[in-house]
Amino acid sequence: MSQIFRHSTNTFSRITIFGAVFFLGFVAWVVTELSQSSYATRAEQAREQPVPFSHAHHVGGMGLDCRYCHTSVENSSFAGIPPTKTCMNCHSQIWLSSPTLEPVRASYRTNESIAWTRVYDLPDFVYFNHSIHVNKGVGCESCHGRVDRMPLTWQQASLQMEWCLDCHRAPEKVLRPREFITTMGYQPAGEQEEIGLRLKREYNVKDARALTSCNTCHR
Repeated sequence: MSQIFRHSTNTFSRITIFGAVFFLGFVAWVVTELSQSSYATRAEQAREQPVPFSHAHHVGGMGLDCRYCHTSVENSSFAGIPPTKTCMNCHSQIWLSSPTLEPVRASYRTNESIAWTRVYDLPDFVYFNHSIHVNKGVGCESCHGRVDRMPLTWQQASLQMEWCLDCHRAPEKVLRPREFITTMGYQPAGEQEEIGLRLKREYNVKDARALTSCNTCHR
């Protein structure tokens, strides 16, 4: 019986198979890179707000402590958005006629909340508690970045699970004394890992096995 396919068909088949493997690998790489990019995660993209509140001015310039506005961060799962009255503590005395601050004055007059655009928004299936992190020695800067340099606030990290796990696997790399929780540009007084291991024991931080357990974040 005569041969149906030419000998070159074998070569073509090998090239096609190997090419398909490399192509699928390339597609997988592209999808992975895209899913981790700022386009997908919206990291480092400043959000427009009804009032262009500047952390750079209030935190970096005036030196306001994070807890002045985010009052519940030490005892609640939510950091909390400050009520308009907090803004008016100062702005009833300064910048009284600024058009930029009219939404703040209107909110105070009408008792209607300002519709701020949320910057950090985790999926509903993720449980995050601010107070646990703060009381265990995780600084605001570790997750939110140098807000004292942000004219408009943006999401510093990807918020993807791998980013969380990097810290949960080795929390000693980021732990700091509680008195420096809100300090921007914190520099450890010694070796960070050595300090972190000591604080891990002192603050009774759980081991990596417990911190990376599924039900720690998914409940």
